[in-house]
Amino acid sequence: MTLDVRGLDAADPAAVATYCSIRTSVDADDGETPESVAWEDATFPRQVWRFLAYLDGEPVGAASTGRLHIYGADHPRYYLGLWVLASARRRGAGTSLYRAASDVARAQGRTGFRCWTTEVHRDGIAFFLHRGFTEQDRSKAVALDLRRLRGSATAPLPAAGVPAGFALVTLADQPELVAGVHGVAVEAFPSIPSTPPMDPGSLEEFTARDVYRPGIPLDGFFVAIETATGEVAGYANLIYSAGSTTVADHDMTAVRPAFRGRGLALALKRATIAWALAAGLDEIHANNDEANAPMRSVNARLGYRPLPDQIGFAGPLAPVD
Repeated sequence: MTLDVRGLDAADPAAVATYCSIRTSVDADDGETPESVAWEDATFPRQVWRFLAYLDGEPVGAASTGRLHIYGADHPRYYLGLWVLASARRRGAGTSLYRAASDVARAQGRTGFRCWTTEVHRDGIAFFLHRGFTEQDRSKAVALDLRRLRGSATAPLPAAGVPAGFALVTLADQPELVAGVHGVAVEAFPSIPSTPPMDPGSLEEFTARDVYRPGIPLDGFFVAIETATGEVAGYANLIYSAGSTTVADHDMTAVRPAFRGRGLALALKRATIAWALAAGLDEIHANNDEANAPMRSVNARLGYRPLPDQIGFAGPLAPVD
């Protein structure tokens, strides 16, 4: 048996397609497309490293690592994504990919990894636990079946229900509000359960990652404005799942602390659901830390059904041989 791990050449379309195929085959909910690879490399140049593992010349695994852009630039850990086809597991491919990613992270001054997987991926969980990773957080994933809403006389389309004194607009109609949206993120992100606290970054970083990104429809990007002052009070947006035109995720729903408790989060989320229904989507997914009781309560009120939990791990780099 010959095992070989190679760095991915993003300029090689066949290699990129193989990487995306393996990743999506192992975990369709964490899929990748050549378009998203190109976007990531253009947005974060020289900050993402990808690998392919070959057994006897056949591609059987993929990995990626790089900066965690939801945290500050000085965060000591890189993210680690690792996917090995079920037929090739326990033959060293995962370990070799882990070592290759560790070499990169170590060379960049990082001391460990953060990674995420769902509770159904038992092999992946066992792999990380065996190498000293520990569970850091757990999120409750849910899904809303829009086909049921669309076809049921007893489940009407959700009205926005905007609280008095506020209006909802979209970034497609009022793109000048993007700085205010960033201001919401600056105030709201630190209160979202996360260790360490989430960091939206600069306006330029935030808009590249969370606004003007392929798969984020700006006509479905809703902004809540206080009508008396014109201040941006909150926002909510969707992002299409990789390679899909019928499934999307709630990318973020955030409200400034000063405006919470007035029903804005519920109104914003309802607006994104109504948009998704009108756009012909079949399903929307959401993922919230188990400690985020307010947003989980919003999801429950809107009829989302449970999906397998997402588990976040932290662990060491592979030891140096």
